[in-house]
Amino acid sequence: MKKLIRIFLFAAGTISSLLSGAQTTQLLQDPDAAFKSAKELYQQEKYSLAYPVFKTLYNNGIEKSGFPATVQLESKYYSILCGLQLNDAAAEPQAVAFVTLEHDVPRVQMMSYHLAEYYYRTRDLTKAQEYYQKTNIANLSNREIAEMKFHQAYGYFAMQQFDKARPLFNAIRQLPKDPNYTDANYYYGFIAFNDKNYTQALESFRIAEKSQTYQNIVPFYIAEIYYFSGDRDQALSYGEAALSRGGQYYDLQLKQLVGHLLFEKRQYAKALPYLEQYVAAKDKVRREDLYELAYCYYEAKNWPKSIEGFKQLGGGADSLAQNSMYLLADAYLKVNDKQNARSAFQFCAANNSNAVQKEISLFNYAKLSYDLGYMDIALKGFKDYLAAYPSSALQQEAKELLVSTMANTSNYREGLALYESLPGKSENAVKIYPRLLYGRAVELINDQQIIQADELLTKVLTAPYNNQQLPFTYFWKGEIAYRTGNTDAAITHLTNYLKNPSVNGEVNTLNARYSLGYALLKNENYAAARENFSQIAGSVPSTSSQIQQDAYLRTADCHFMAKDFKQALRMYEQVLNQQLPGADYALFQKAVIAGASNKNNEKIALLQSLERQFPASAYKSEANLEIANTYLADENFQAAIEPLNRIVKDNKATALHPEAYLKLGVAYFNLDKNTESLAQFKKLVATYPNTQESTDAIEYIRNLFVENQQPGEFVTFMRENGKPVTYNEEDSLTFRSAMLRYDAKDMAGAKTGFAAYLAKFPDGRYNLEANYFSAEIYISEKDAKNALTYYATVAGKAQNRFAERSALQAARIYYFDLKDYVNAEKYFIQAKELATQQENRLEAMRGLLRCQFKAQKWKEAAPNAQELLQEKGIATDDRMMASMVVARNHHLNNEAEQAAAAYRQVIATGKSEYSAEAQYRIAELLLQQDKLADAEKAAFDVIKKSGSYEYWVTKSYMLLGDIYFKQKDLFNAEATYKSIAENAAIAELKTEAQRKLAQVVEEKNKSNKVEQQ
Repeated sequence: MKKLIRIFLFAAGTISSLLSGAQTTQLLQDPDAAFKSAKELYQQEKYSLAYPVFKTLYNNGIEKSGFPATVQLESKYYSILCGLQLNDAAAEPQAVAFVTLEHDVPRVQMMSYHLAEYYYRTRDLTKAQEYYQKTNIANLSNREIAEMKFHQAYGYFAMQQFDKARPLFNAIRQLPKDPNYTDANYYYGFIAFNDKNYTQALESFRIAEKSQTYQNIVPFYIAEIYYFSGDRDQALSYGEAALSRGGQYYDLQLKQLVGHLLFEKRQYAKALPYLEQYVAAKDKVRREDLYELAYCYYEAKNWPKSIEGFKQLGGGADSLAQNSMYLLADAYLKVNDKQNARSAFQFCAANNSNAVQKEISLFNYAKLSYDLGYMDIALKGFKDYLAAYPSSALQQEAKELLVSTMANTSNYREGLALYESLPGKSENAVKIYPRLLYGRAVELINDQQIIQADELLTKVLTAPYNNQQLPFTYFWKGEIAYRTGNTDAAITHLTNYLKNPSVNGEVNTLNARYSLGYALLKNENYAAARENFSQIAGSVPSTSSQIQQDAYLRTADCHFMAKDFKQALRMYEQVLNQQLPGADYALFQKAVIAGASNKNNEKIALLQSLERQFPASAYKSEANLEIANTYLADENFQAAIEPLNRIVKDNKATALHPEAYLKLGVAYFNLDKNTESLAQFKKLVATYPNTQESTDAIEYIRNLFVENQQPGEFVTFMRENGKPVTYNEEDSLTFRSAMLRYDAKDMAGAKTGFAAYLAKFPDGRYNLEANYFSAEIYISEKDAKNALTYYATVAGKAQNRFAERSALQAARIYYFDLKDYVNAEKYFIQAKELATQQENRLEAMRGLLRCQFKAQKWKEAAPNAQELLQEKGIATDDRMMASMVVARNHHLNNEAEQAAAAYRQVIATGKSEYSAEAQYRIAELLLQQDKLADAEKAAFDVIKKSGSYEYWVTKSYMLLGDIYFKQKDLFNAEATYKSIAENAAIAELKTEAQRKLAQVVEEKNKSNKVEQQ
């Protein structure tokens, strides 16, 4: 050692002296000595000491006169080699140039070798391989040859050119004394492992395993080799031993393998900790690993953990996904979570990998749907099951559950269709039939399809086992008959109901007697009507209901019509004294009774008090007309003028204006106030030219003009107001001829006669009458389209005495026959404005509401809806639709609380499509307010109670999916959207579900542990 140190110090001193400024001359004087000294240092691998000497001798290629050329050339060579050995980047381009330009082949080959080594050390393996190829091993020592082969092999290995690396490593791995022996075995083992040459791989890894460098790396590969070679026991024991030693580089992978091996041996308790640690440490794992861990938890009865694992494996189409869902469903049932178990069975039933699991899952999906109240899905599920597995051992149970589902479902439409499709009907099914018929009929009534409802109710009357439904059926058939104007049938059915009444909501004796009383009243059977009304309200306390108060008034009316004025008066006075709703009407009737008793002064006094006591009364103008008529009858024309003027000033009494103007003209005429009289008649003719009153005024007008010696002005006036003086006897005779046929019920002759009249006298005196009666003939022949033309003509000339009915008939034809809701709306508006009869006004309001509802004109419809809700005795469906309009208007205006309150009013009115939508809208509002639990409950209510309304049920399922998604319950969100996407019959909802399903699957893939393939 001391000798080596002395040599080093001597060499260092020599070089130092050679390079010192003072000794430069000496170096120049003996360059050979300097070169030899530097070369010795190079051979001793002291490159940092040799490098500066060679660089000086080489002088970067600048020729020095004192340096021999051979020394300079040699120095250049060694200078570059030293630079490469010292990883000097400046040497690299010099070496490349040397190899490229020099012609000394051995030196070029050696330079290639050292340049390749330089590239190897700097990890430019592609270039390293290029220059290794230019090297000749004849110029290399054995050590250099071995190093080069290893480095070449490693370069190919790193570039994954295993075919080129394999023979090089193979040569080195067989030389135990080679310094790269162990490394070569490791890399060769890896290549053999990759080639599935497990015998050679194991042989090499066993050698590498003895090295401290590889002792904690290769155990994983060795265990895998045993596993892939089929020696699972050896793989397991070796893997467990390696893990017990600790410090394994592939610790997680070994735990994965050992856990898997134990799982294969069904040693689930031992496998669990290995798999648990592996999955916990990884962000993403294979589906198989997650399945095995979840199954171990399942076997350990750790239901929450097994659920957490299995639920991430749904949505696939292979056996692993199906089995995961099957076991997941069972785990959920173990914790009594039927809701999630149902979703798991849904996924399993959609998978075709295992036929037995598919069959059982489809049955259980339907059964759990039944248990949880998803009756629409239970119906479909059992139906699908029976169709797919007609010979199943569970068939009998499925049939029994299907019958029970039909009995308990609110989906009467589908239930009825399913019943009627059954080839053979069991006794239990026949017993259910009346319930299905009646339930569907009530739905149709609430949906305004009363004709279809009546057909089903008729079937109930003849169906076996109908005792429970029979009373309700009589009630509704009576109600429908009354609504359609068939008062005789209404009386029959309601009387049958009252013989053996049952009560359910609005089906009760009070409502039955109320409708029966009105039907009898319309048939002018006042005694029987009075009997029914009086049973509703024999007296009328202030706490009585609207129906009771109205029935009490109708009882009084029955006494009035029977000319029992004393009893009628007593009852009217009781209403008046208590100031109940209808008190203004009672006062009006009291005045009429006074007039009928020849107490005209009392009559007038009572009528005059009506406006004072009830300034907003709808009867005040009628009261003024009665006052005027009384004065006119007594020829007190002056007194009649004031009440008549009050009528024409009342803009709400336009229906009475023609009569008021006529009577004002007559009053002034009889007072010899011709100017004032003519002014009233002119207003009448100019404003209401098509009324009968206008026609009646013509004779007065003619006389007044003639009396003023103005016949020409009369002709001009008549022409200007659409009444040219062309009426003649032919006009009257032609119309009268047609009218005689009409009165004689010769409708064909009358129709021809009226058509001839209108063709000959298009502006004739009886134009209105001819149009109106033509319309009536066509409507009696059920020719609504032709009738419409004539009704529209009459309505277009309002005011006139036929305008109210004509506008209403035109509205009906547009609405019911032509489905033209825009024009129907126009005529319902007109009919409402013209209506003098409450019944017509109510029908116009109802029709207008429906037209605007169909057009979703919530803002425009709201005032009419509010007004309709204030009317007495409106039908349930009217209240339902009006409340719906009010709710939608509030919803549109973002008034959530008011909207919800109105929706609840819709729901309270009974089961219908409107109530289904209302319940859905409440759920929608709750979701918008982030009240997820309440929104979920509201959506479930739609599904469970509104099965007949597919659109709203499907929308509610969609809403449930939205709720689950918002709750991050991706499992149930996926199941829900998937069910809609696969089963929805409504295209727009199917498309929406598919879009949302894609979103939830994308989110699931981001958040769960499963690697995406």
